[in-house]
Parts: sequence; structure tokens; C-alpha cells
Amino acid sequence: MKRLSRLAAVVCGAAGLVVCAAATAADTMSITLPQDKVQFKPGPGAQVAQTQCVICHTAEYVYMQPPLTRAQWEGEVNKMRKVFGAPLPEDQVKTVVDYLMTQNGKS
Repeated sequence: MKRLSRLAAVVCGAAGLVVCAAATAADTMSITLPQDKVQFKPGPGAQVAQTQCVICHTAEYVYMQPPLTRAQWEGEVNKMRKVFGAPLPEDQVKTVVDYLMTQNGKS
């Protein structure tokens, strides 16, 4: 008798998980974000910046920053990668920094 009760409890528990999973999937919503007002300007490295940087923030946010030196931009890009987890590959850091220097760099 105990064996049957345990089996019934397991079956009911599994059925409950399926119902919960279905309810969660049914509750999924989608949103449409507004179009970005500012795009990265054309130039060498713009496509990498557009692909990698706007995953987390807008191009407008980059242009709002004060002009930075190369060392400061390198620091910012590496902070985005190492602290905030930006998926920018190591071999593209120089490309992005070079591009940012042409857009908002300070000598």
C-alpha cells in the first residue's frame, strides 16, 4: 500500500511540474523597444561596435561620454568585458578602441 502511495505522489508531482511549465510558457510576454535615436557613425570598426556594444547600451550612451584617451577607452572596453560580461572577444578589443578613438577620442 505504501508503494502505491509513493508512486501516486511521484506521478502527481511530475504532472504538476508539466502544468507549471505550461503555465509559465503561456505567461510569456514580448515587448518592442523603441528605435535607437543615434547610430554609430560609419568608419573602420563601426560594424564591430554596432554588433557588440549595443547588446548592453545604445550608441548614444557612448557619444554622451567625454572624450577619452586611448588608455581610458581601453580601460572602459576591458571593464565592459571583465566586469559587466560583455561578449566582445579579446581579438576585437583593439578594433573597438581604434573606432572609439576616431569617434570620441582625446589625444
